[in-house]
Formats: sequence, C-alpha cells, structure tokens
Amino acid sequence: MTSTTSSTVERAFRAALYAETDTALDTGASLLAADPAADAELARRGREFVAAAWRRGWQPADVVRIVRRELDDVHVHLASALIRAQAPDDRRRGPRWRAQLDELAEQAADTPPRTDRFTHATTVLELYRVLLRLPTLEPLEEHESTATRQPRPESRMLTRIRALLAKAEATGFPEEAEALTAKAQELSARHSIDEALLAAQAPSPDAPGACRIGVEAPYEQAKAVLLDAVATANHCRAVWNEPLGFSTVVGFEADLEAVELLHTSLLVQAMHAMTKAEAAQRAGGRKRTKTFRQSFFAAYAHRIGTRLAAAAETQVTDDLLPVLASREVAVTAHTDRMFPQTTTTRLRGVTDEAGWTQGAEAADRAQVGARPRLP
Repeated sequence: MTSTTSSTVERAFRAALYAETDTALDTGASLLAADPAADAELARRGREFVAAAWRRGWQPADVVRIVRRELDDVHVHLASALIRAQAPDDRRRGPRWRAQLDELAEQAADTPPRTDRFTHATTVLELYRVLLRLPTLEPLEEHESTATRQPRPESRMLTRIRALLAKAEATGFPEEAEALTAKAQELSARHSIDEALLAAQAPSPDAPGACRIGVEAPYEQAKAVLLDAVATANHCRAVWNEPLGFSTVVGFEADLEAVELLHTSLLVQAMHAMTKAEAAQRAGGRKRTKTFRQSFFAAYAHRIGTRLAAAAETQVTDDLLPVLASREVAVTAHTDRMFPQTTTTRLRGVTDEAGWTQGAEAADRAQVGARPRLP
C-alpha cells in the first residue's frame, strides 16, 4: 500500500461516509473510480468494517439481513463477499457462526452483473456507510470458551423434522400440509424432551445460548408476538428489537432449534391461510385491504400463543418438573443478563373484524401438535 492509494481512500471516505447527500457520494465514488491502484486498500478497509461489526456483537446473518433491508441485492452480494474474505483473519467461532458462513458460501455462485468503476465505487461506499453506523448489539457467544467446544452434530431427529416441514411447505394440499406439520411438531417436542431427560441423567456443561431470528415487515409486530409464543412453549425467551428487525431468542440449543423450525412452519401456514382467506374475500366482492391482512395476522399470532400455552401446561409430568425448572431458571437468568430492561410486546392496530375472525380460525386449524406426555 502506498501513501497515494491510502490518501485516495481517505479522501473518498471523508467526502462520502459521513454525509448523506448524493453529491457527497458522487464525489467519493469519482475519487475511487479514477484510481484503480486504491482498490486493494478499499477492500482491506471493508474487511476492517466487517471485523468492527463483529466486535459490536453482530454476526454474519445479521449483517446480511440489515444490508438487504437497507439497500439492494448488489450490496448484499458485496457484503457477503467481504464477510467471506474477512473470515480467515477472524478468531475461531462457534457452530452457528460457521453455519452462517457456510450458507453465504453456498450463495456465492449467484454473482451480480459487472458494472463500471464509478457504479461499483458508489455501491461500495453505500455499503460502508451502513457498516460504519451499525449500533452495538448484545453479544451472542464468547470467542474462546464456546469456540473450543466440539461442534454439535445435527441429529437424525432434526433432519427428519426439516424434511417434514419442507414437504409441508411445498405441497399444494392443505390437509397434507397439516398432517406433515403435526408430525414435525410431535418429533420436535420429543427431541426437546429427550434432551431434558439426558440433562437430568447426566448434567451437561452447556449453558443457555442465543440466536437471532429475523422479524421483517410487513406485520412485524404480529410476527414478533408469534415468535414469542413459540419460544415460550419451547422453554425459551424472545426479545424483539423492532428498529433492527429481529428477535433474540435465548435457550438451550435443542430448544433453539425447535423454535426456529416451528416458527418458520407457522409463518408459512399463516401466509397460506391468509392467501386463501383473501381469495374468499375477493370472491365475495370485498377488495383486499391492508387492515384485513394486519388483523388476520394479529389474530393468528394471538390464538397460536393461547394454544401453545395451554399445551405447555398440560403435557409435562411431575418427573420432569425439576429439570425443566432448573433449565428455565438458567434461561431467565441468561436473558436478564443480556437484556436488563425489556417490555412486553402488545398487538396494536387491529381494526378489521373479518380479518381477526378468519385469522383466529386459521390458527385453530394450524397444526402445532401437543407435546407428548412423558412416560
């Protein structure tokens, strides 16, 4: 790196990264486009921005999610490339982190079209603006302690659950989708119970962990309520970050996996049911409205929460209560350390009676499965 190339990058950054105007962005991009020798330094600085995001508590999937939310596909591709390029310089991470990197690697084949130097420089600066301004998040994993553990292999049970949910989402027949989802939830519940029984027989050294799950518009409030209900039913806690579009779910690893699977499945069922309800509304002469969809999803989330809570109260026998209570205390303590101040998410803006009614009916039809009673 020469002082000339460093100076080009610094001047471009001073012009573009700390100002919001298109004129400032054009000035910075022009400087970079005119100096090809600055490309390597520009990429190096990008890797530094990524490393700084990790120090502020972000993970690869979080960065990609926020870039997709704020910018365009070309920025997402660039962010993914920077993350992959920075990975060899990073300290070892846990299995969830590595899984996120693997997913980015699988998507790398889909490359954006080539552009001229000015357009590319503009894209880079727009991305760096976002990376530079990322706020600090609650860290999800420790670097040294969790990284030295052996990765947790995915069980055959989880492989079966994923396969069942994939079939449920792909089929065009509602009855088949409900049956497949019911079976998946039954296996999910058994998987969680088996983990708890193993913990009772041979206590695991593992402490609760956490993961972030995207909660995106539209209907993000109802989706956050739905995720909270699923997390609670699976012995986890969910904390919604509305401005950044995700919830942090805290719990033991097997339960976190169950939450991710069931939440995704219920979202798919909700969208299918809402599409069908809207078609019936149009056939009856009523136009599709935003208030109908909002009320539908809110009712769906509320009723699913009620069903899951009722199931959780009736499906556990006395022999498992001590270990479940111990795990719940650990999860609650971990959540309180991460989030000393939290508030309850309440549904607002429900004004369409037909949407609410049909959303509640769809939730009653949704397959959540009851946790099998323990022997």
